[in-house]
Amino acid sequence: MQHETVRIDTPAGAVEGTLDLPTGASGVVLFAHGSGSSRFSPRNNFVAGALRNAGIGTLLMDLLTPAEDEVYRTRFNIKLLTERLGLAADWLAASPAARGLALGLFGASTGAAAALQLAAERKDGVAAVVSRGGRPDLTGQVALEGVTAPTLFIVGGRDEGVIELNQAAFLNLHCQKRIDIVPGATHLFEEAGALEEVARLARDWFSQHLGE
Repeated sequence: MQHETVRIDTPAGAVEGTLDLPTGASGVVLFAHGSGSSRFSPRNNFVAGALRNAGIGTLLMDLLTPAEDEVYRTRFNIKLLTERLGLAADWLAASPAARGLALGLFGASTGAAAALQLAAERKDGVAAVVSRGGRPDLTGQVALEGVTAPTLFIVGGRDEGVIELNQAAFLNLHCQKRIDIVPGATHLFEEAGALEEVARLARDWFSQHLGE
């Protein structure tokens, strides 16, 4: 397992992340966390661990600088989040360790909108997308219609309001797609077994599509 701390310069300052690549990785998944969270998100790290156990590399990045993250409206600036996610994807493409690996995107909450926008912008550069409790409605209809990578939406069965937003956005996707609702789960998937189900669904989706 290769472990590396990543530092990427942005116009507003540096952001940091953590890259972990299993030996012989079949691909690498770039994580986009939700508003108010970070690369240390326990939920995203749990999912990332399941991916690494399946031979898939992970890069968990902070998309905002500490100062930017203190500004509430900046957390919902999807254009900015998408730009930062793009910088992380560029870093991976140039990294000797990860260069040439198929790229997957995993987005939570607002990070899902950024992941979908990036997938729409870089059709040939993204192999698969997974959204966990995402806000794909913030992606925009044009971008949703432009996504070509196989896309999975995972939503909690008790995440009222967000289920409907996902279902509406799902209709605008014209790629290979699936929506899975985890019974009894709320927005953060804190219920017993809920996060394990998220990890299983994400692992299976990326295992299938990063190896194509």
